[in-house]
Amino acid sequence: MKRVYADLHLRPPSGRIEDIKFLIERASSLGYSIVGLTFPPDIDRETIKALQREFSNIDLVTRIDLSPKNAGELLKLLSKVRWKFEIVAVECATREVALQAAKDRRVDLIFFALEDPKKHFFGISEAKLASEKNAALEVNMSPILYLTSPSRINLLRVLRREALIAKKYNVPIVISSGASNPYMLRRPEDYAFLAFLIDLDFHSARQALSENPRTIVERNRKKLSENYVCSGVYIVRRGEDC
Repeated sequence: MKRVYADLHLRPPSGRIEDIKFLIERASSLGYSIVGLTFPPDIDRETIKALQREFSNIDLVTRIDLSPKNAGELLKLLSKVRWKFEIVAVECATREVALQAAKDRRVDLIFFALEDPKKHFFGISEAKLASEKNAALEVNMSPILYLTSPSRINLLRVLRREALIAKKYNVPIVISSGASNPYMLRRPEDYAFLAFLIDLDFHSARQALSENPRTIVERNRKKLSENYVCSGVYIVRRGEDC
């Protein structure tokens, strides 16, 4: 069976529809069947529906990136957006935010500053919490392509450490592009080979590009359906005879 690849982190640089379409078209042409688009909290739902109709050949996933300053702000944001988007990701700028995001079941993905390894806070404590709450560690690959030495070397060193910790504590890894323009995108196979630089073998890298992101999307769509009651409980039949 053909492997289904996903890129859950496309970051349109503006709200211009043409920029968004260009990113989607490029991702589709490179072999991605599932694409996560980052939207602002107040996105018009009709805009999303129009994009889904136009690109019916690709599975468009709605995503929001939260960048809270502290744990309290994160909790407030989560209460507002969790049921509006299929993917909720948190950029963890402090250890306090990283710990809170890792232990909150409403968070799907945790990620860190794309270019600054000094602002990465994924350690053993965060990994243990994320493993318990089903949060995944997202690794964005585009900085590896455009950063130059020594910035790239420093980032790779941190990413290797994070990948090692994630594997040790069974935290799912999701490889995404983090691309804000089409020219940062690469084929899934290219990312899988690049992942050797952070000590991910080819099998693990492909899993991080396919099964892991797809599992998150499918799980959340079940939760967002009208038949969802609570964790593990769904309505399977409606009617007077139930």
